[in-house]
Amino acid sequence: MRSAKIQSSLLLFSAFLIAACGLVYELIAGTVSSYLLGDSVTQFSRTIGVYLFAMGVGSYLSRFILRNAIEKFIDLEIALALVGGFAAPLLFIVFSFTAHYAFVLYALLIVIGTLVGLEIPLLLRILKDRMNFRDLVARVLSLDYIGGLVAAVSFPILLLRPEVGLIRASILAGILNVLVAFVALYVFQAQVRLRLLLVKACAVLLVLVVALVYSKPIQGFLDQELHNDPVVYSEQSHYQKIVITSWHEYFSLFLNNNLQFNSFDEYRYHEALVHVPVQMVLDRRGPKAPLRVLIMGGGDGLAIREFLRYPNVVGVDLVDIDPAMTKLAREHPWLRDLNRDALADKRVNVFHEDAFIYIEKPKSQYDVVILDFPDPGNFAIGKLYSDMFFHRLKRVLAPGAVAVTQSTSPFVARTAFWCIHNTVESQGYKTLPYHAYVPSFGEWGFVAFSREPLAMPQKLLLENEMRFLTREVLQSMAFFPADMARVATEVQTLMTQNLVHYYEREWHRATR
Repeated sequence: MRSAKIQSSLLLFSAFLIAACGLVYELIAGTVSSYLLGDSVTQFSRTIGVYLFAMGVGSYLSRFILRNAIEKFIDLEIALALVGGFAAPLLFIVFSFTAHYAFVLYALLIVIGTLVGLEIPLLLRILKDRMNFRDLVARVLSLDYIGGLVAAVSFPILLLRPEVGLIRASILAGILNVLVAFVALYVFQAQVRLRLLLVKACAVLLVLVVALVYSKPIQGFLDQELHNDPVVYSEQSHYQKIVITSWHEYFSLFLNNNLQFNSFDEYRYHEALVHVPVQMVLDRRGPKAPLRVLIMGGGDGLAIREFLRYPNVVGVDLVDIDPAMTKLAREHPWLRDLNRDALADKRVNVFHEDAFIYIEKPKSQYDVVILDFPDPGNFAIGKLYSDMFFHRLKRVLAPGAVAVTQSTSPFVARTAFWCIHNTVESQGYKTLPYHAYVPSFGEWGFVAFSREPLAMPQKLLLENEMRFLTREVLQSMAFFPADMARVATEVQTLMTQNLVHYYEREWHRATR
């Protein structure tokens, strides 16, 4: 009697593991797609929709399993372990080597979802003779939901830790599914073809364990296939995938597969981003006026490097949500050399916070504010270009302060660029849009804004130290030819996210 109770408890615990693994597979598919394709809301919405549909199909198909339900359940767990365990590496491989990522993604979701949908109906049928049916349904479904909760909470905290990552998370979930198969084999060893099923389960477990052992080189291979140049550093932080590639004596930094800078020409971008607003403030206050600086984004330290050229900069507050990025900027020898150990300067303070939250209770008011966020390719980033964000930003601006936001390419994403400009302007700021040519990116746009009218500076205090900016270049930066000229747009709001739609449409058209 005691043995039967233990066996039933083990099978009920299987419902918990089944739910946890099923949700992990779903989250992995959504996360990989968001990383590779962008627009996390769209990717997760489609992933969840297809996955739930497939689970419904699986539940319906369970009615056609008329006999050998126990063996079918064990086979199901073994198959799910194999398919789900290799879901993440398969998706990365398909993206790198074929043009059929979407087809494989949805096919994989349908297969995994169907298998997951079969699990609970079969488990209920297997257990129905072991306990009261009312109690059985209540226990199985409650454990199923609890398993889903545990997986949802654990996924970002544990499975996306740098030492785990998407590849290992997928494989570990597969191993848990095999363990469910072993539990069922233990409980029902007298009622199934034990040797055959045991061989299958052991074979799949062996494959998964070997894959887990070699997951680091597998991850390295897949990272390399996503980039043209050799990958020299790769890390999955809580917030993003950070990759450094090398090219001759230069290197590039990628966040979530998007180029952030190339050391060959990043100085063009950062000189345009930093020295234009600084000179605007100095023109108002005098060349020796003390400056307090706020940089949001820019955890690589390159914008800080430019500010530290000025002896009258009394403090720089850097707000970057990802500690892994600032740690890399402090410790990686290539980045330290490029940013001149900027984050080690005593004038620099680092805050690991969401910029949207930071401006609610700023530590100070600032004379120059730099918004060096990634492009608005998803709704999470889109909020940092919204009318509400720019409105709240007023509380961090000292009298006479100037702010600048990077604003994507006015040539490739013309509507998106002017949407950012128009959103800033809608909040009562005086604006000055400008652009610079950065070979790695092409034409790149910026929007300077202030409570007071702005004009492009006629000179640069540090012109002799500049590699790109000159007086003549400054004047040309404010001129927009006809194919980049201002267009009417909707304002970016948290409710409508017009900017994200503009951006996705224009960059998709340019890169397809």
